[in-house]
Amino acid sequence: MPFDFTTLEPYLGDLALGARLSALACALALAGGLLLGTVAALMRTASAPLARRVAEVYVDVFRNVPFIVQLFFLFYGLPEIGVELSAFATGVLALSLAGGAFTSDVIRSGILAVEPGVLEAAQVSGLSRLAIYRRIVLPIALRTSVRPLGSVFVNLILTSSILSAITINELTGTAKIVASDTFQPFEVYLLLLLLYAAMTWLVSLASGALHRRLNRNLA
Repeated sequence: MPFDFTTLEPYLGDLALGARLSALACALALAGGLLLGTVAALMRTASAPLARRVAEVYVDVFRNVPFIVQLFFLFYGLPEIGVELSAFATGVLALSLAGGAFTSDVIRSGILAVEPGVLEAAQVSGLSRLAIYRRIVLPIALRTSVRPLGSVFVNLILTSSILSAITINELTGTAKIVASDTFQPFEVYLLLLLLYAAMTWLVSLASGALHRRLNRNLA
């Protein structure tokens, strides 16, 4: 049967708005996940057993439970204990918590990769432990973690498609509405496929370029 993409033209604006909402949710979740992941990585490399255990439990739970279960728990469960969040805020929170668990592994690996000699030199210079981590360890760890963090962001973009399950009309949610209105699922979902491929490709390109820029003096 013939395929007609011209009938989708009136809906391109809606799809663009959906893509923008997806991008906003992912950008906020990236910031939240980076913060949570950094804190968890520091706790996992700390000398205090309790801090390590708490961080490990957090990472294990959010890496090993399906994202849609986490999303439904936050969306339907939090109001039961008096925590009222919008669907969008709940989606960003869920993505941040899940992203933080994976980000923690990346940053932890970066911290452990810092040469012991660098730490010894910093200690000899009289810097406090906090200053060593803030001014030396974390900048090195983050610089070497750019590519893996780019992969985490790509995964956030892909995972964000599940947010439509809690009534958020991001890119996938909008595409479902358009497919229902036009009765053209092939055209709509092919366009959706291409949009997600473009978004993830751009993120991969950007992370690769940033990695080369930050590490150009180490080549």
